[in-house]
Amino acid sequence: MNVVAATNRNFRSAACILGLDSKLEKSLSIPFREIKALEQVQHDFVRGPMIGGIRYHPTVDPYEVNGLAQLMTWKTAVAGIPSGGAMGGIGCAPKELSNSELECLTHVFTQKIHDIIGVQTDVLAPDLGTNAQTMAWIYDEYSKLHGRSPAVVTGKPIELGGLLGREGATGRGVVYATEALLAEFKKSIKDLTFAIQGFGNVGSWAGRLIHEKGGKIVAVSDSSGAVTNPNGLDIPSLLKHKEKTGCLNNFNGGDEMNAENLLVHKCDVLIPCALGGVLNKENAGDVRAKFIIEAANCPTDPEADEIFYKKGIKVLPDIYASSGGVIVSYFERVQNTHGFSWDEERVNRELKKYMTVAFHDMRNMCLTHLCTRRMGAFTLAVNRVARSTMLKCWEA
Repeated sequence: MNVVAATNRNFRSAACILGLDSKLEKSLSIPFREIKALEQVQHDFVRGPMIGGIRYHPTVDPYEVNGLAQLMTWKTAVAGIPSGGAMGGIGCAPKELSNSELECLTHVFTQKIHDIIGVQTDVLAPDLGTNAQTMAWIYDEYSKLHGRSPAVVTGKPIELGGLLGREGATGRGVVYATEALLAEFKKSIKDLTFAIQGFGNVGSWAGRLIHEKGGKIVAVSDSSGAVTNPNGLDIPSLLKHKEKTGCLNNFNGGDEMNAENLLVHKCDVLIPCALGGVLNKENAGDVRAKFIIEAANCPTDPEADEIFYKKGIKVLPDIYASSGGVIVSYFERVQNTHGFSWDEERVNRELKKYMTVAFHDMRNMCLTHLCTRRMGAFTLAVNRVARSTMLKCWEA
């Protein structure tokens, strides 16, 4: 099931639980704007300026971007930040392009969308296949057309107004979310084993922080391959190896394994950090983890969700677990707008506060509606957006 179908299914379930009026339900599900010539979707801005990632990947298409824009609306609402959701992207293979080609591509993309983005409308952030350098190019091109506007993008280089802690924010938020869930079961990171699928920005940051907290990471995979060690991988050494070689293969601190098997590898906690739809009805029955922390967007198909529920596997949904990046992007936008910045210690402290409050808000919705954590997160998000919509402009 693709990201649009899965997101719409979860949205409709949440709307049913909340008893939303059918007219309001339809209004909340339709994007505010879609740019057909490009892949740029702006879903909702009722709670504040939209914010969303820019993704460079071969799988980018209008349907995926539409679903991810909607997910971002629900993610910002769960996180409790005054923003709406948007998403953009280009269908390309960034690893096959030169730096100059990526720069040219980004400048042309910005020229096409500059009149519909802005500090009070749509703020951009890095996503799969993009990074701080991409954001710097967008900032540069936008500023040529509109004057200096650092807050139009987040995740920028520190030298251009970026925020300390933004690079690792999504991965760090994943760890805070994991700690909150484990505490509910009187468990801690240091007592458990972990498998991480996807060792890019999010997965590598989550991995190093889990390792620092004493967690045993027994398997890691990315597009280059996979490595395992039942006694625990030395994550700092693995990161150095990947930085030096560009891949996980031939790491002398573990054994190579089939990357497709990582999702069903024996562990206590599985953290999918790559693409959507990787957990589905074909492999869900073989998953051996007790907890799944969704660090990727929409990694679990609804059919797999049902299987996990029957198996007693605890799933922490993406719109909560992966919200650390957008929370710190909000911090960056606000500080760029007002001309001040926090040190990294305060950024991390504030991020933990938001993640902790959001977890308890989600848990309260689970208790109120006697539902799963995914529905707890979705009902929390949809209810907040619906209330804002009715307060501002809804006519009964």
